Amino acid sequence: MPAFDSDTLLTCYSRGVFPMAESRDDERLYLLDPEERGVIPLDTFHVPRRLARTVRGDRYDVRVDTAFDLVVEACAEARPGRAETWINGSIQHLYAELHERGRAHSVECWTDGGLVGGLYGVSLGAAFFGESMFSDERDASKVALVHLAARLTLGGYRLLDAQFVTGHLTQFGAVEISRDAYKRRLATALAREGDFFFAAPMLSGEEALGALEASAAV
Repeated sequence: MPAFDSDTLLTCYSRGVFPMAESRDDERLYLLDPEERGVIPLDTFHVPRRLARTVRGDRYDVRVDTAFDLVVEACAEARPGRAETWINGSIQHLYAELHERGRAHSVECWTDGGLVGGLYGVSLGAAFFGESMFSDERDASKVALVHLAARLTLGGYRLLDAQFVTGHLTQFGAVEISRDAYKRRLATALAREGDFFFAAPMLSGEEALGALEASAAV
């Protein structure tokens, strides 16, 4: 059987499937193609009022791609209320390769020189596949998601794939769509090329919110 490498992983994303592991200690990978897929429409991305105040106040120093491996490791760690994760060593290695190739990115929240929250995902065409997020301080992962959505909007992305809808994501406008509808949106997004770095390396909270508000008004 051919090795499952980063090229294979990108091919999986282009076909609408993504990998997971049974647990962090199980090195096997499984490919998922759920009947219902979670997406967060960028043109209707919703920022709750209280969170908008936090974002606007620049409570966290938001950076991009300065600590990708640390973000993935933090997402893989067990936390209160989440004893198991699906991120095993194979997955960490594959996404590190994609990051080196410029195909995987992290959005990070820092305070007092420490990483306190963030997320990571894969960029392909004008689609971004959100993989996982973590938060060690209040709203840190949510702030990272707002900044991600703003960056994708400014960079001309057409799809933000959330894989599965959770209560955490519904507040941002996440919805479930059928597999067929998802693959139509995916095909449209892959026919274009988004620019993850169209925006400045670091956006202020005001700039991030302004980008989302401008998109919603179009």
